[in-house]
Amino acid sequence: MDVVAALSGEQWLLPTPASGWDVRDQISHLADTDDIALASIRGGPRNLLEEGARYAEQYGNPDGFTQHQVEMGRTMEPRQVLEWWKEAAEKLRAALLGCDPTERIPWGPNSMSPRSFTTARLMETWAHGLDVRAAVGEPPSETERLRHVAWIVYSARPYAFQVAGRAMPPGDLRVELEAPDGSTWALGPEDADNRITGTALEYCRVGVQRMPLSEATTLKAEGELAHAALEVARAFL
Repeated sequence: MDVVAALSGEQWLLPTPASGWDVRDQISHLADTDDIALASIRGGPRNLLEEGARYAEQYGNPDGFTQHQVEMGRTMEPRQVLEWWKEAAEKLRAALLGCDPTERIPWGPNSMSPRSFTTARLMETWAHGLDVRAAVGEPPSETERLRHVAWIVYSARPYAFQVAGRAMPPGDLRVELEAPDGSTWALGPEDADNRITGTALEYCRVGVQRMPLSEATTLKAEGELAHAALEVARAFL
């Protein structure tokens, strides 16, 4: 948020790596999605599944929901979009802190625990933040919070293979990542017969589809499952 708060009006209109989206579009998407997340927690009238279907029909494409979010932001000045996001994010954080850890939060066709829901919102915010940072010439954000993004990338393997239309090879997977502080984060059984190693930053960037696997220089895979898991990595809907 500090990065966009310091931008000039012209910088808000810079194109990002997401085709057709500028910085304002990225932040509009995050702000409105946070609003819908808040409604999901509070049982409000907005629902991701229903809104997604409605706007897909209205715009005639499955991305109608995000198209609607972008168009809302384009009616506002950049500073209005920033305030929208600040307020939405603050309210969402407060609501998540007040959740019963055992409750389930509806999200699309599924539901998640407050902890998993928080992790998912962190992941999406970081992913779109990569787009914004690329547009304004800032390096990727690399903090201890990447541990949560890495966990989603690792845990979403079955979903990633399903979306790719590929069968998941047999075996167990161990992922060992170099953390920003130089320590190692490990995911999966120690005696797994497949292994991925590399930096947490590259693993997460590949997992949120902000870095082609061909451009990753630190990621190494041992075993059929490990190679395939990197090829289909996908941390979001």
